[in-house]
Amino acid sequence: MRRYLTRKILIYILTFFLAVTIDWLIPRFMPGDPIRNMLARVSVASNASAIQMMYDYYARLFGLDLPLWQQYLNFWKALFQGNLGISTYLFPTPVIDVLKRAVPYDVFLLVPSILLGWYAGNHFGAIAARSKRLDNFILPLSYILTATPYMWLGILLAWFFGIVLGWFPIAGAYSFSLRPTWSWGFLLDLLHHWFLPFASLFIIEFGGWAIGMRNMIIYELEAEYSRYLTALGAPKRLIRKYAFDNAILPQITGLALKLGVIVAGALVTEVVFSYPGIGYLLLAAIQNQDYFLIQGCFLFIILGVLMANFMIDIAYLVVDPRTRRGMVGESA
Repeated sequence: MRRYLTRKILIYILTFFLAVTIDWLIPRFMPGDPIRNMLARVSVASNASAIQMMYDYYARLFGLDLPLWQQYLNFWKALFQGNLGISTYLFPTPVIDVLKRAVPYDVFLLVPSILLGWYAGNHFGAIAARSKRLDNFILPLSYILTATPYMWLGILLAWFFGIVLGWFPIAGAYSFSLRPTWSWGFLLDLLHHWFLPFASLFIIEFGGWAIGMRNMIIYELEAEYSRYLTALGAPKRLIRKYAFDNAILPQITGLALKLGVIVAGALVTEVVFSYPGIGYLLLAAIQNQDYFLIQGCFLFIILGVLMANFMIDIAYLVVDPRTRRGMVGESA
């Protein structure tokens, strides 16, 4: 176990270093200049020398006047100190503060939609796999749902439930007249704005998981061990339980990876509903060429994916005996 975890941790450290380096490089290959973009959004004197003085000041402030190699070393030094820089788009707010405001909305939106979609989809898929009548209904429905673009479904839900029926608001995480507080009125308003983005994500997640589980159950029921148990006269309920236990393993992997990118947000859904998560924030950062905010958003995504993969490795040791036997050199 110790050798296994040590090897995995070393691999993850190397992956983290390479991924963060690429994260630092990508914004700098983008066309444009973040400081000129920032100055263009504020009212400045038309005098060219005054604009140049402001440009030089902000270049020194953000460290963009240094050679690239020195910027790179300063980035790692600041990163180990917990400093992600200052956002040029939301100047003078530190990037870490911007992300702290956005991450709770992503968690609140994506964790319920992913977990409930995973649970409901897997159970409906497992039921459909052993009922031909239900399979004829669930399978086409699941294909339709999983093939539906997030943006189209979000727009459709916003139009029908928000505009035609007027049941739900179609923009923001809460009413613009309110301020975030720990009160029942604010929490109910938060849930009111949350429902449509949640529904658009849940519906599509449900379809994808249902198809995956349905196909895996059918494969497991046709496997040799299922045929052997059937020949021995084992109850169908027992065979289906073994099939479900084996089919759920790749679904667990998929779930962990989904949870790993929670901090990436659901960009398309958040754009449709103007929901202030990291996906929406990342789009704004790219449009405004905010190097530091782009780096911060991708850093959270990298950490989330690596942590999710590490959790998968640990989970498989617990739920899959073949992995444990492989660690000690036994045949699976």
